[in-house]
Amino acid sequence: MIFTTTNSIEGQTINDYLGIVTGIAYNSSYKYKGSSMSFKDMFNMSKYREAYTLGLETIKEEAFQNLSENAKRLGANAVVGIKIDIEPLANSSHIIVSITGTAVKVS
Repeated sequence: MIFTTTNSIEGQTINDYLGIVTGIAYNSSYKYKGSSMSFKDMFNMSKYREAYTLGLETIKEEAFQNLSENAKRLGANAVVGIKIDIEPLANSSHIIVSITGTAVKVS
């Protein structure tokens, strides 16, 4: 599966536009080395940044997997025009990642 933020793929021809697809994932990003961070650790900026970064990457990867599955269901072999939206959920420690693009068939 090819993913791109552009509306075309260099060296490829888009033969069919199959529809808009989305991949969504959410979870808490405040884990440090597999366990929840303590209140004290949340004020340790290096631990907080590392936990937030690793958590976000995991959530983003899950959203891309969901996007890929949804595109494959339509018979696509690529997704173009990808947009990524990352938002914290209000009043919680969770983050939601939404990835949207156009599923296409390329050759």
